Amino acid sequence: MKRKIIIPPIKIQGIKTKLVEWIMEQINFEIKGRWIEPFMGSGVVGFNVKPKQAIFADKNPHIINFYNAIKKKEITFKKVELFLKSEGENLLKKGEEYYYEVRDRFNKYQDPLDFLFLNRSCFNGVIRFNSKGEFNTPFGKNPNRFKKAYITKIVNQVKYVEELIHKYDWVFIAQDFRVTIMEAKKYDLIYCDPPYIGRHTNYFDIWTEEDEFDLYKLLSCFEGKFILSTWYRDKSKENEYIKKLWSKFKIITKNHLYYVGGKEINRNPVMEALILNF
Repeated sequence: MKRKIIIPPIKIQGIKTKLVEWIMEQINFEIKGRWIEPFMGSGVVGFNVKPKQAIFADKNPHIINFYNAIKKKEITFKKVELFLKSEGENLLKKGEEYYYEVRDRFNKYQDPLDFLFLNRSCFNGVIRFNSKGEFNTPFGKNPNRFKKAYITKIVNQVKYVEELIHKYDWVFIAQDFRVTIMEAKKYDLIYCDPPYIGRHTNYFDIWTEEDEFDLYKLLSCFEGKFILSTWYRDKSKENEYIKKLWSKFKIITKNHLYYVGGKEINRNPVMEALILNF
């Protein structure tokens, strides 16, 4: 029987929605410690694993702020419904102009609800920031984006995540992946989904060769179990870092097609890889 996958309210490029079941199949044991994600992104894998204890970390503070606002009950699914209905009406009335008004407002005040609005109405759901840390993704060209059915869909996503956050002992923190991994304990399970080196990515920060080497060194020294998501090959090239760094670990692969991204190059089939130390 196919598992029903929880879809998070914040869209992230490279989201693992269609790979969750495959990833979860590798976890055929009890997690004695915490579930730790140094690169939370959408959180789709952890939200579906539903660990009793978890640390969701990300360098992007806006993702973390959104989920902490839910944890503090500053954001509820009912507030989201009212907010998106009101802002959706403004967007329909004023058009593109209103999107940029909200974007300016978010860059000034960084309200998590504005972040959700931008995330669900910007071009292709791409979260992108300039060198000043300002959200700069353009409008998605659909003033009628927030129709009733679409709002209901987002509200239900918030509601489900809200229930999980209040049920389990989950911590959301904005910090560098190095700090997160170094704080992990032997019985924790680390799941890493970093930006994919060697591929075009739009993320909160640039992922460098130095970052990949640091990730390798930290995970190699970790006494507990880890799972790393990365890419193995696409139609034109292979991930050279698989052989250069990760070949001593167990590697399993699966073909996958990513849809998020403004360029055709980002919509080609990719052979996904999971790297495991168990």
